[in-house]
Amino acid sequence: MLPLLVALISYLLGSLVTGVLYSRARGADISGRDLPGGSGTYRQFGRNAAILVTAGDILKGVLAVALARVLAPELTWLATLAVVLGHCYPVFFRFQGGAGIAPLLGALLVAAPLTLLGTLGTGLILIPLYRATLQSRLKLNAVPFATAVAVPVGLLLSLRYGGLPDLLAGGAAMALRAVHLLAFPVEPGDRA
Repeated sequence: MLPLLVALISYLLGSLVTGVLYSRARGADISGRDLPGGSGTYRQFGRNAAILVTAGDILKGVLAVALARVLAPELTWLATLAVVLGHCYPVFFRFQGGAGIAPLLGALLVAAPLTLLGTLGTGLILIPLYRATLQSRLKLNAVPFATAVAVPVGLLLSLRYGGLPDLLAGGAAMALRAVHLLAFPVEPGDRA
């Protein structure tokens, strides 16, 4: 019964997609124009709105995993999976959500802070180094390159500092959403 409770609460938290709530409060539903995460909000409403939306989505992940830690610490991976799935496929918004990055960051902030810090640090260090040295030769955007290096570093860090189940669960939910978006791209107006 406890796993079901953790999953349900986390999924419902994830389903409160901050970008949709913000855009509707402004009188223009982002769902008809863009993905409702931080980057979509940035494109539609600007930097300050994107920061607010991203913080709200990170907070969902923090709350879900913190609650799981209180109820059943061994189920933080389930809370991570459910909160990311809720964000990607929100029950309140016709199962059309964001990519799940911010709620995963929030979940890892609680479940595996050293793993998160090392992974993000690796990416943030690599991006400017890559741009300064290899980008002109490889002709590949810096973010995919940094991600290709940072993700394995994160996996190694999670083996040492914890959070591997959370990282894999949240990553699987994001991968599912990415495949879904590749197979069924969202065009402006499709989601109205």
